[in-house]
Amino acid sequence: MCITIKKMETDDEIRGKAFVHWKAWQEAYPGLVDQAYLDKLTLEKCEDMAYRWPDNLLVAKDHERVVGFVGFGDRGEEAPDTGEIFALYVLAEYYGKGVAQQLMEAGLKQLASYPQICLWVLKENKRAIRFYEKCGFISDGEETVSPIIGAEEIRMTLKGAVS
Repeated sequence: MCITIKKMETDDEIRGKAFVHWKAWQEAYPGLVDQAYLDKLTLEKCEDMAYRWPDNLLVAKDHERVVGFVGFGDRGEEAPDTGEIFALYVLAEYYGKGVAQQLMEAGLKQLASYPQICLWVLKENKRAIRFYEKCGFISDGEETVSPIIGAEEIRMTLKGAVS
């Protein structure tokens, strides 16, 4: 295994990111989100999203294969001093190998200028919540229900951030 974290740039990387997006949802979310949503989330839809929103994405590559990605950015007018990890996905075969940790560190480095950093995670995704807690995030009490995916989400904020 030879993991490299880099900005997503090439068509192969965009298509690789799309595959990871699609496959990670199929691997991690059955039973956590509405199955009808998962059934409609095709590789083609993920590819379309990857091409439409290529900015603020870093990919993890094992040699030439994309095996994970992190998306990051700001909250805009909603919270101008807050950076956010919008997405962090790794193929299941890479769980426990440090890839997600490398992606998180790289994403947080991109958000270093923000006084506060947050992310949203499915309330029932215990594995992800444990990982984010290890990365220094804590639940801040904010919750929402996404009618699109049929699931509750909680917001987590990086400890030590200014509120």
